[in-house]
This record gives sequence, C-alpha cells and structure tokens, in this order.
Amino acid sequence: MKDIAGSAKNFINRCVRVLKIMKKPNLEEIKLTVKITLAGMAIIGAIGFAIFSLFVLLSSYINM
Repeated sequence: MKDIAGSAKNFINRCVRVLKIMKKPNLEEIKLTVKITLAGMAIIGAIGFAIFSLFVLLSSYINM
C-alpha cells in the first residue's frame, strides 16, 4: 500500500511541476497548429480519395 501512495504522490508532484512551467500558446502558435492540422487532414483526405477513385475505376473495368 505504501508503494502505491508513494507512486501517486510522485505522479502528482510531476503533474504540478509540468503545470507550473506550462505557458498559454500565443496566437501565432495557434495559427500554426491549425494550419498544420488542416494540411494533414487535406493530405489524408486526398490519399483516401485517390484510393477510392482507383477502386471505383478498377471495379468498373472488372464488371464490364
């Protein structure tokens, strides 16, 4: 039991330390994060669309 209490206290101390050194992101950091996220979503969507289009194209040739 003592080991669990020590581990929990250690975890809480580490969490408090992280919260103390954290800072709120400024507007430029938020804009950059949004741009990177949207670019990643667009790339993944384009890859998915290309794969889907390829399968539709192949299935139309197979069903002929």
